[in-house]
Amino acid sequence: MTRGKGCGHCPGSHTGERPCLASATVKARSWLLIEHPGPWPQHVADLAGPAPVAAAVRAAQAAGVRPQLIRRPGRRRKTPPIQVFAGFSHGREAWIEGRELADPRELADLDLPALAAGRSPGLGERVAGPVLLVCAHGRHNACCARTGAPLARSLAGRFDRLVWETTHVGGDRFAANLVCLPHGLYYGDLGEAQAVAAIEAYLRGEVVLDRLRGRAGRPEAAQAAEHFVRAHTGRLELDTVTVESISGASRYEAIVAVQERRYRVILDAVERPACGPGCAENLRTYAVTELTLLNEAALV
Repeated sequence: MTRGKGCGHCPGSHTGERPCLASATVKARSWLLIEHPGPWPQHVADLAGPAPVAAAVRAAQAAGVRPQLIRRPGRRRKTPPIQVFAGFSHGREAWIEGRELADPRELADLDLPALAAGRSPGLGERVAGPVLLVCAHGRHNACCARTGAPLARSLAGRFDRLVWETTHVGGDRFAANLVCLPHGLYYGDLGEAQAVAAIEAYLRGEVVLDRLRGRAGRPEAAQAAEHFVRAHTGRLELDTVTVESISGASRYEAIVAVQERRYRVILDAVERPACGPGCAENLRTYAVTELTLLNEAALV
């Protein structure tokens, strides 16, 4: 079977404007979330204090863990205890654990190399519910505060303590951005209705393809291949679709498993205008040129 170009599930996928497909950060597999009311510097690595929090941010980056500063929408506590989460979003064993620290100096006791490798850093018990991050980092990009902060407040009214504002998650042009942990699902260009739909799907163990940027920690082409196969098969469960292999440079070949079936996906990397016709900035996105069920005969 062969599909035409374009998935039709990202804003702008019909017009070439602001393609969000396969734009989740490829570098984040493990996460350290630290409650900090702000002000937040433009880059988290430049955080001046409190000293234990700043040291933990730098130590996380050195260990290959992505640090995020978080805070509650609306009223924020400015003194300890502070909420801290640690999570791993790579593969099928996604998890998150967390607890409140009475003293931020306890951050120094975390085993961050273990966290980078997908093991517990010794923070505490596994967290049953998800952690929902809305980027509201205005000092990094004003659009994130303008669109993200109101969205976070609105979502907190519906999903309560699952929702946190956070520092830069990547992809300011897609604000408002939502990250669903522990699986590292990225959604972008969100209004309230789209965000609610994404969260409700996540709570029942599914994704929605509308506004889905991808899953963090995976190559962009693998994110795109998974997206196209989900669109074709209609399988939205979190762990049903697995990219088994990906190869190529500007043209990619992926093998994607959907339970006992396997699909061969051929993808082309393409450049599209970031903001419509005549825009000088181009964004890299992906178009599928072939999607074939490899073991179709065996299933007849």
